[in-house]
Amino acid sequence: MSFGITKTIPAKEGKEAATMLYDGSITEFEFHMAGKPSKLNVGDYVYTIFQDEIIGRVQIKELIGGAVNPDSGKPRTLIMVACPGEKLAMPVPRQGHRGTRYYDGSEWPE
Repeated sequence: MSFGITKTIPAKEGKEAATMLYDGSITEFEFHMAGKPSKLNVGDYVYTIFQDEIIGRVQIKELIGGAVNPDSGKPRTLIMVACPGEKLAMPVPRQGHRGTRYYDGSEWPE
């Protein structure tokens, strides 16, 4: 198993936003999470959910603390991932959500 977090890509951003993490069109992407992650490390993964399915994962290359949410003013951490990531041939059902959730990667195929 490969530890990480799940993040949902909003449907309003479209399939293109989800696809670009895996098609080689970009080399890195920035996710964020509230506060400071207590369990997350460089080398862990961000498992991406789109339309209630895990579609792939991207590996974390840097955690940048000290950022601030522009809407609320609360602290957050920027999570820089390396792209392209690993896209699943067959997506895994997983309900989308807001925010960040820790995930043990148990459903990721070996």
